[in-house]
Amino acid sequence: MPKNKLVAPEQESFIQGRNALLERINHGDISIGEAIRTMRELLGMTQTEYGEKVAKVSRKALSQLENNQGDPRLSTINRCCKAFGLEAGLVQKRL
Repeated sequence: MPKNKLVAPEQESFIQGRNALLERINHGDISIGEAIRTMRELLGMTQTEYGEKVAKVSRKALSQLENNQGDPRLSTINRCCKAFGLEAGLVQKRL
């Protein structure tokens, strides 16, 4: 009989948060900035930590991205999303 895999509460919370985020992305209910902020928060990182360790951008640049300001490069957006197995792409505009 296979053993049930135990999941730590913080890991379970992360999985639930990630699944909720993916659902919002699939429904088009979240901006790129909001999605990146949510990813960072799910990882429990500050803007400085996420910028330096994940996105390779300054805290200021990450803040602008999270607030849907500025004009980020596609490569920057992709670096921010890579930790979640995501990348920027095209979706049909909702009417």
